[in-house]
Amino acid sequence: MGEVQTTAGPVDASELGKTLIHEHFRGRDEAIAHQWPHVYDEDQEWRDSLEQAEGVKSHGVKTIVEPTAMLLGRNVPLLQRIASETGLNIVACTGIYTYDHLPHFFENRDADAMADLFVHDIEQGIQGTDVKAAFIKCAADDPGVTDNIEKVHRAAARASLRTGAPIMAHSRPAANTGPRQVEIFLEEGVAPEKIQIAHTGDTDDLDYINGLLDKGVYVGLDRFGLPMFLPTEPRIKTALKLLEDGHVERMFISADFVAALDWFPAEAEEQLIAAGVVEEDWSMTLLFERIIPALKDGGMTDDQLETMLVANPARWLSG
Repeated sequence: MGEVQTTAGPVDASELGKTLIHEHFRGRDEAIAHQWPHVYDEDQEWRDSLEQAEGVKSHGVKTIVEPTAMLLGRNVPLLQRIASETGLNIVACTGIYTYDHLPHFFENRDADAMADLFVHDIEQGIQGTDVKAAFIKCAADDPGVTDNIEKVHRAAARASLRTGAPIMAHSRPAANTGPRQVEIFLEEGVAPEKIQIAHTGDTDDLDYINGLLDKGVYVGLDRFGLPMFLPTEPRIKTALKLLEDGHVERMFISADFVAALDWFPAEAEEQLIAAGVVEEDWSMTLLFERIIPALKDGGMTDDQLETMLVANPARWLSG
């Protein structure tokens, strides 16, 4: 295996250990944070991030893959600080998280110009630091693969081809985005094993999931604790069926938790739980406290778990 870039520099992929493939320490609107920084409690956000980091460490996690890209509030100095304080490997990304909107800067430039910036983050460093991105993040959601979204995906593909970095694509199964996302990457020449379609586990439609797996890509069953997209029981049932069918080497599990998220006012948390949008114990440790025991009760083996949490992340990240 090769090396994987982390906030503390390159690490041999064999040393990544138990890895959570899709967790966020902070998500925020970049424009709001820049214009009205007083609405954020930086100290509380730090405490929340540290609590989650220490929590996963207690379960033996060594590495967090952190897919917070542009427009979701990427902040590499924060990730460096968390890694330094806790000893975790934190793997940062480049890319753009948008469902359609692009700033005029990108609207008036082509996909290659966008790819140049992604390559800069991978080869030179992010946000003026020497931290290099290890993967590329893009997204498609309810609006589908619009022209702007296609541009971002093609830029991600071209940056991947130039650097060897893998791609993580946020998807929306309910809008059938996955097949088109994969199609674009393959049209651009990206190898299937470089592609991860995140949030595939938001559906229990096995025909949809198998259609992606048949292309040779990875799928993320990575939103445990978010019943707004799919309740836990069918998520577990789907994961067990995919394991039974022999797909373990192309599967990731995670929770897509965000330690500090500004999308909702603080007082809305109880309402979201009551409405079934999120589960009360949604966290970075949810997998270990409830989901993994349930999967084991359903027949998942220790070897299968090791593959999803250790071998697959190392293989995908290192190529």
